[in-house]
Amino acid sequence: MPDTSMPRQADPSTQATELDALVIGAGFAGMYQLLCLRDRLGLSVKVLEAGDGVGGTWYWNRYPGARCDSESHAYSFYFSDELLQEWEWSERYPQQPEILRYLNYVADKFDLKRNIAFNTRVTSARYDEAANRWHVTTEAGDLYTTKFLITAVGCLSSANIPNIPGLDRFAGQWYHTGQWPHEGVDFTGKRVGMIGTGSTGIQAAPVIAETAAHLTVFQRTANYSMPAQNHPLSTEFKQWVKENTGELRRMMQSTPNGHPFANEDRSAHDVTPEQRNAIYEKAWEIGGLQFRATFRDLLVDKSANDTAAEFIRAKIRQIVKNPETAAKLSDIDHPFAAKRPPIDTFYFETFNRDNVSLVDIRANPIERITASGIETKGAEYPLDIIVFATGFDAMTGPLLRMDIQGRDGLALKEAWNAGPRSYLGLQVAGFPNFFTVTGPGSPSVLCNMPVAIEQHAEWIANCIGHMREHGLERIEAKAESADQWVDQVNAAANATLLPQAKHSWYLGANVPGKPRVFMPYAGGMARYREICADVAANDYKGFTLSA
Repeated sequence: MPDTSMPRQADPSTQATELDALVIGAGFAGMYQLLCLRDRLGLSVKVLEAGDGVGGTWYWNRYPGARCDSESHAYSFYFSDELLQEWEWSERYPQQPEILRYLNYVADKFDLKRNIAFNTRVTSARYDEAANRWHVTTEAGDLYTTKFLITAVGCLSSANIPNIPGLDRFAGQWYHTGQWPHEGVDFTGKRVGMIGTGSTGIQAAPVIAETAAHLTVFQRTANYSMPAQNHPLSTEFKQWVKENTGELRRMMQSTPNGHPFANEDRSAHDVTPEQRNAIYEKAWEIGGLQFRATFRDLLVDKSANDTAAEFIRAKIRQIVKNPETAAKLSDIDHPFAAKRPPIDTFYFETFNRDNVSLVDIRANPIERITASGIETKGAEYPLDIIVFATGFDAMTGPLLRMDIQGRDGLALKEAWNAGPRSYLGLQVAGFPNFFTVTGPGSPSVLCNMPVAIEQHAEWIANCIGHMREHGLERIEAKAESADQWVDQVNAAANATLLPQAKHSWYLGANVPGKPRVFMPYAGGMARYREICADVAANDYKGFTLSA
């Protein structure tokens, strides 16, 4: 459950630690940013991490069934050939414990932990223009002063717990999947209610159902999902990966989504219905996100998209035996892949179990939580445990929950009052020497994250290296550059079907009161990489650099 304790005030007599760069967060992004700045530039760097270990997303998200939806050989750092040769994944789609072991292996191999302060949560960061320094305060009252401040807090790290009346009166236990107890939760013989059917709920439901006396799934928005078709990796495949790391790196850096496969260069309208169905069947059997790569126009042509959407709906109706339940699960209100499509291990099959039921809370909204369970408009459900699989205040939430103030005391919350505005997803006007890794305005969540993270961390390190080489002290995104980039982000999104998912967290629609702004850049990771490289090659156009 969330920590509601108040932060300690900084002791005025506390001596601040002076740094060249301070990084917030020790997941994939923070670890690699540390390596780039410390080992390649020789800067004094500290990483502040709220948890007691590295891992970021994979430190906090320990819920049942937590698993990556990028294939393991792609969900890896590619900056080190030696690392790629040393590490071996066991499964096609690794589970949370294996990913956490990998990140600890990386941290130990490159001796990163000596520069990471664990159990350290940042509460405020304020820019001092006269000194050109950021003053950072932690929950424990520690102070840091740094020239460069870099947030690597992740896009999905600020838990979204819905404000449902009565939660404080619930006599049982409740948990959010993003703040899962490290010791786990025993569902044996318990009546469990799970709210949310996004990718987290889709992963958790089958595992919870295995031991719970009964699982009631509360669904607001029905979702597409493809089978993972997960399996242990063969010795032959592991060897193939080690022999082809260069080609895999090249492919991931040249594809729109950063995965090691490309979209087929054909339209869904180029084939007969029978041929198209056979293609979808084959992709279904292969499993995973490659399904959306079957045709080039699935995300830009609604009629092409409809063919994939109907195929998946038919699969749901075929798998789920109860027609009423199947109808609820297949009543999907958005185009296929307009939200990041989950991949699952027997999610729809779970609803064929006698101890699993589905409640449509769009038709019968949750009205309150009582001492003994959840009450909807039409019924009450007695529960021992409530699981909130309700996702995150995505992309902006982790940044806005810190008190970040730029020039003249401008709060980031105020600057983003109408929605996030950044230049390239890397900097915010009014916040000099402040960088965001995979921030709003970058491809981030539309991409295989390690690919985006490596590009971001390297670009930031190269930028700081350029500044040091040329005696420059300050870099800041121009306001007009940010405005133009927001226009490009909107144009890229509007060229696709992505904005048609009205309840998508890409738009912030899962958080009441959050501005509806399409946040990630949908023009593709490869195109984004070219844009960033061009900006750097042209003396960091769009930024103001000064000595």
